[in-house]
Amino acid sequence: MAEKDELGRAGEDRAARYLTELGYTVLARNWRCRGGEIDLVVADARHVVVVEVKTRRGEAYGHPFEAIDARKRARLWRLAMAWAGEHRELMQGRRLRIDAVGIIGPEPGTAALEHLVDVEVP
Repeated sequence: MAEKDELGRAGEDRAARYLTELGYTVLARNWRCRGGEIDLVVADARHVVVVEVKTRRGEAYGHPFEAIDARKRARLWRLAMAWAGEHRELMQGRRLRIDAVGIIGPEPGTAALEHLVDVEVP
């Protein structure tokens, strides 16, 4: 596995642990369809949350959230709707939301983590 892929996987692992500690249940990891891939899908009693995880060793290429531009948000929303359409039974009584988790540091397990709740939909 390439170093970049390993970093991304470690960041997704860290994000999943963090969200689980907040009380979310992980429903899916790396869910794919023709339109792309969702890093994490988690849920609590009120929401099903599609989570985009961005992991960086540093900010030389900008903050991780800067990579989530309007095009990416629109794509995440399309993917979220596709996931919800395939998993209607898990959507019962819940609202769909998109969050982002940014992780910055050389070791994702101990790096700084930021959680952006309800990423603005274009």
